Amino acid sequence: MSNLSHFDVIIIGSGAGGGTLAYHLAPSGKRILLLERGGYLPREKDNWDARAVFVDEKYRAKEVWYDKDGNPFHPGIQYYVGGNTKVYGAALLRLRPEDFGEVRHHGGISPAWPLSYDDFEPYYTKAESLYHVHGERGIDPTEGPASAPYPYPPVSNAARIQELHDDLKRLGHHPFPLPLGILLEEKDGHALHNSACVRCAAFDGFPCLVNGKADAQVLCVDPALEHPNVQLLTGAYVKRLETDASGRVVTKVLVEHDGLPEEYSADLVVVSCGAVNSAALLLRSASEKHPKGLANRSDVVGRHYMRHNNSAFMAISKNPNPTVFQKTLALNDFYFRSDDWEFPLGCIQMLGKTDGEMLKGEAPGWALWKPEFAMEYIAEHSIDFWLQSEDLPEPENRVTVNSAGEITLALHETNVEGHRRLIAKLKGMMNDLGLHDHLISRELYLGKNIPIGGTAHQAGTVRFGSDPDTSALDLNCKAHDLDNLYVVDASFFVSIGAVNPSLTIIANALRVGEHLLRRLA
Repeated sequence: MSNLSHFDVIIIGSGAGGGTLAYHLAPSGKRILLLERGGYLPREKDNWDARAVFVDEKYRAKEVWYDKDGNPFHPGIQYYVGGNTKVYGAALLRLRPEDFGEVRHHGGISPAWPLSYDDFEPYYTKAESLYHVHGERGIDPTEGPASAPYPYPPVSNAARIQELHDDLKRLGHHPFPLPLGILLEEKDGHALHNSACVRCAAFDGFPCLVNGKADAQVLCVDPALEHPNVQLLTGAYVKRLETDASGRVVTKVLVEHDGLPEEYSADLVVVSCGAVNSAALLLRSASEKHPKGLANRSDVVGRHYMRHNNSAFMAISKNPNPTVFQKTLALNDFYFRSDDWEFPLGCIQMLGKTDGEMLKGEAPGWALWKPEFAMEYIAEHSIDFWLQSEDLPEPENRVTVNSAGEITLALHETNVEGHRRLIAKLKGMMNDLGLHDHLISRELYLGKNIPIGGTAHQAGTVRFGSDPDTSALDLNCKAHDLDNLYVVDASFFVSIGAVNPSLTIIANALRVGEHLLRRLA
């Protein structure tokens, strides 16, 4: 193997974990190779076309996974430079301080993390700065202490969403600006001429044609590549990792690059493929020294898969809702409990505004409820909500691979009663919020024919901890069983809370990045 194929660091995956880590390590001068199985997402008119994105699923991976019963499905996942951040909703919230401790749910126990909120807080602050998070402290009663204000002001509410905000406050609730990663400069609700974001409707779930979304490609990968010591290889699918005879050191990264085999090596190897694919790669890398899969002496790799209990709903406003950019508001008043239940329910957020093409793709959902409502009426009066509750890290919710490397995702619903009650809370407020008393499920946001919640918030399959018998990674996210292997994505999560995981992935990448810089020095 020539010197050209050896690097100081190889990072596999360029999303929220891998892309952020590459950015953090780039100024070190160390030779860094970033491997991405996809390419750059095309910048084209279809980026903003609801039919192309949601109905035709143009940007979704074409591969097939299998559920616990052997039924095939297409996962809600994207393989591009920047990973799933290219199409995420960019809701960047911190886990609550209580989420790092043991939390009692109706359905069981959410276990404590080996580190606390205070350990992550400085990195949350850095992550919010790096990813241009717009928000406002001191309104959400569940938020933890912060060492700095948000770096950017909250994204303003459109008039109908401001009415919703005011109605929620009148009911005694605490709606707050949804923290968003967005490259927006605005005044009086309008994007300024120098703003990358133009406050269009094609934000939540869409690729951004004008690079106005705070994604890992725009903010991390592209700036990292300005350093001559950083190299990106696209179309590079990592088939397996091989170790030396001792089994303690990864010595080869076996890659299929544009269909041809290649080998690379590095002093440090970082797996950042997303919770499902990171676990699958480690399992595919089984060997005589690691018969259960790489870093899997504890038999936890692939287990404890989490993805939130998610629901997307459309409500019909009694007054028109001409809002274009709708994803600006959230409510956490039921995050840990409600006045009539002692267990956590979850988080309510706004979704992107319903588009007529989405309605055509979901016509039975609304047409059977109110057939007298024309499609145009529904589109003009829709208000859209995203509800998410914590699911629990059960060992039998797991990722496995067969001899051909095909992925099975075994999923059993957990802790669903809290989610049902969260939906009921929203339904119970609808008349007081100027909405018709019916919620219509938005299946396109979740992904057709995917188990509850889809795979967008995947986490927990290579958990970290201080005990090598019950975790795969140490507190620095290094594999207990190997000297130079790290996993830096949502795989390390011990529990998932009820907020979007992206900011915690980013913060952890910065935290582990500091450790790696000390090791590389």
